[in-house]
Amino acid sequence: MKQSRTFIPTIREIPSDVEIISHQLLLRAGYIRHHMSGVYSYLPLAQKVLRKIENIIREEMNAIEAVEVYLPTLQQADLWEETGRWQTYGSELFSLSDRHDRQMALAPTHEEVITSLVGDEVKTYKKLPLTMYQIQTKFRDEKRPRFGLLRGREFIMKDAYSFHSTDDSLEEKYREMMEAYSRIFSRLGLEFRAVLADSGSVRGGKSHEFVALSEIGEATIALSDSSPYAANIEMAEVHSDYTKPKGSMIELEKVETADHKTIAEVASFFNVDPSNIIKTIIFHADGNMIAVLIRGDHEINETKLRKALDVNVLNLASEDEIEKALSCKVGSIGPVKLPLDIKVFADNAVMEIVNGICGANENGFHFINVNPERDFAIDNYLDLRFIKEGDRSPDGNGTIRFAKGIELGHLVKIGDTYSEAMKASFLGEDGNYQHFLMGSYAIGVSRILASIAEQYNDANGLKWPKKLAPYDIHLITINMNDEIQTNLSNDLYHLLKTYRYDILHDDRDERAGVKFADADLIGLPIRITVGKLAKDGIVEVKFRETGETVEWQKEELTEKLQSFFN
Repeated sequence: MKQSRTFIPTIREIPSDVEIISHQLLLRAGYIRHHMSGVYSYLPLAQKVLRKIENIIREEMNAIEAVEVYLPTLQQADLWEETGRWQTYGSELFSLSDRHDRQMALAPTHEEVITSLVGDEVKTYKKLPLTMYQIQTKFRDEKRPRFGLLRGREFIMKDAYSFHSTDDSLEEKYREMMEAYSRIFSRLGLEFRAVLADSGSVRGGKSHEFVALSEIGEATIALSDSSPYAANIEMAEVHSDYTKPKGSMIELEKVETADHKTIAEVASFFNVDPSNIIKTIIFHADGNMIAVLIRGDHEINETKLRKALDVNVLNLASEDEIEKALSCKVGSIGPVKLPLDIKVFADNAVMEIVNGICGANENGFHFINVNPERDFAIDNYLDLRFIKEGDRSPDGNGTIRFAKGIELGHLVKIGDTYSEAMKASFLGEDGNYQHFLMGSYAIGVSRILASIAEQYNDANGLKWPKKLAPYDIHLITINMNDEIQTNLSNDLYHLLKTYRYDILHDDRDERAGVKFADADLIGLPIRITVGKLAKDGIVEVKFRETGETVEWQKEELTEKLQSFFN
């Protein structure tokens, strides 16, 4: 491709409102352009990279006998109402109506559509298992789009869905998908980890995320320093042996604490460690008010709480609701003498507190020398806190350290969650009708583009892996008015194309410095420069990955390039 004939609008300056390196470079190198908040145009270079990413995904999906489909982006509300997600999905769902006032949505995902399709067409276990996938644009009305392609309102995703008659069949496909995902991200050259993940609203569903390790990632991963254990911190269990320390219990006492409300303020006022303070948090769990207790130096994990209580809707109670129920403000809440209809759940660490401190359910007062079980009842002790760095690894091997990551893929066993709600069933081998067992498997394709850019760059621009670069070779002619240079460039262009290299030929009438700067920004694996030594049949070759520059004769070029690319 002649560079003068394609569209690569490079930018010299870093946009002031762009936070992360991948977003900066994809904009500066002319891969994407901002359209509106969370929405981008993919320009010719980005399209070429995306096609290569998609081809790798297709090859691995086809290898495990998944078949490609293309499902409607515009979906009728009726299907979403069958599963209840029209009401529960929330404000991130793009909803609209047609001229006949029929409610519809722009698809953020396709569980309802694929379940309806298979439920209508597959009537016997003999047609199972069945796995279908697609690659298409999705829509999500993100409250705060950020980080370019990593969190947008319009994005490209691969989503696959498998249908089964038995748990064993679903488990086998889940394992195949795990292996396929590992191959995909390995072939893409990404540094990644597979981690245990939250299955969302699917109760008891097995789930994993694949994350690209990156300091700008929004996911925090708990990793063992001595084993392969890895989990999203929302899912990492805490395995600590809590025991009550020795010592006698002292009589409960109420103390005026004025305006000291936060854990830090209360700890400073009493000159104690936050670990000896009981923090009480009030939630609504499926409409019922509950109290959750946690040590002052720990943080409540709402994902664990929701799963432990097996509830669908979990929300913090408002300040007005708390004041009405307990006659005190948030900073004075405690577990002593709570209303009888409020159940109390405590993190396991609370059981080891002796003579602790908590709110007195009276503004400006706290209890000291408070002891669980003696001074208040607990309905259940549970693992409710976030794991911390330095905690014992849940698998018993080593201790936990944290890393940041970008979520690239998500696998979850959704079982009969959708098929039961939508009455999608088939005739089983035993002659009875049963609901389909399903798996859902997603990959963020546009996120991969950004993640590779995040991991492969230097101060001068992008550094694409050979298999993903939009072109193999950047051929630069220094002086397009020099007949010897243009003739050699044209000869090389046509010669290299016969060897099936994809060539970007910079034939623009620009200064050499501009061409070199653009080449580094764009980040192709090899740069071949035709300059003053063209009269001797010599070209300069630069390897983008290492920055190494060598001079090669025209006659040895193809052999050495073959060695590099193979």
